[in-house]
Amino acid sequence: MMKKQPIRVIVVGCGNMGTSHARAYHDMEGFAIAALVSRSPESREKLSAELGGYPTFSSLGEALENKGAEAVSVNTYPDTHAELVREALGAGCHVFVEKPLALTVEEAAALADLALEKGLKMVVGYILRVHPAWSRFVELAQTLGKPLVMRMNLNQQSSGSNWYTHKHLMRSMSPIVDCGVHYVDIMCLMTGSRPVSVSAIGARLSDEIAPDMYNYGQLQVRFKDGSVGWYEAGWGPMISETAFFVKDVIGPLGCVSIRDTATADSDDVEGHTKTGSLLLHHSATGERGEFLREDEIISTADEPDHDGLCRLEQEFFLNAIQTDADLEDHLRDAVNSLRIVLAADQSFKTGKTINLD
Repeated sequence: MMKKQPIRVIVVGCGNMGTSHARAYHDMEGFAIAALVSRSPESREKLSAELGGYPTFSSLGEALENKGAEAVSVNTYPDTHAELVREALGAGCHVFVEKPLALTVEEAAALADLALEKGLKMVVGYILRVHPAWSRFVELAQTLGKPLVMRMNLNQQSSGSNWYTHKHLMRSMSPIVDCGVHYVDIMCLMTGSRPVSVSAIGARLSDEIAPDMYNYGQLQVRFKDGSVGWYEAGWGPMISETAFFVKDVIGPLGCVSIRDTATADSDDVEGHTKTGSLLLHHSATGERGEFLREDEIISTADEPDHDGLCRLEQEFFLNAIQTDADLEDHLRDAVNSLRIVLAADQSFKTGKTINLD
């Protein structure tokens, strides 16, 4: 049997996420990096040197014209995603794109439709979906009965280059939109129910961001089955590191939580996905009100690091291409989670609860 030729991929964006994904492509037999693209010569040349020397370009169009490819990996700031994805699909390339897919629901839905119409595979970078501990977290939440109460946050006390990145991100979206898509997506998986309304509050805590932007926010989602969830996110040098990592789900039959490693700072990317263990509590009591079962601590010590998780995402992408997997549900879920967090953003700006029906 002839060995399959590796899929040639152009990596666009050579920052933190682009670097992790490029390392995965470099190490996987199923991919071959055709080119590295970024607006910064320093970042693309640095990454090229780390990986042994790949062609570098300042634009996707230039890379496609000179090198060609079967796939494009988009790992840039969110306000460039839609344009780059459309360019890649137009060139007949499969696409991996970091979340969010676009800045509007309409644009995201149009891109999803375009990929499906062209028969091209498009994977949106929902890293928690490939995370073994988070998959187990979702499975356990689904055993707790209904309704569920889901409590999640990811606050980041950022400074220096991390605060610079956050300020750049906030040129186009708030923290509850940028990070919220991950956790709202998880809530939807846990409940298996349709979200019916969302509301949000927030505050602008820095003069270094636009007057109409806020760097702290909290959203609340209500689901048709009676489940409720909140998500909180704040960025900046003023953000507290007390209880910055809360991942907790409560149901009639008990609760399950991700226990923080308690070793990472709030702006450490590794700490955003790393878990200490899962704690499962059972609510059943006996005649005297005593608990009938002891709490269970489920080890997650063997979970992948951040680069390992990015490799799992690329294995999913590769498998989708090689097996012609149906990604329609994946894309619709990506659009749906974006719809919820953008509605939360609208709620903050209008002061009103937004109905999602």
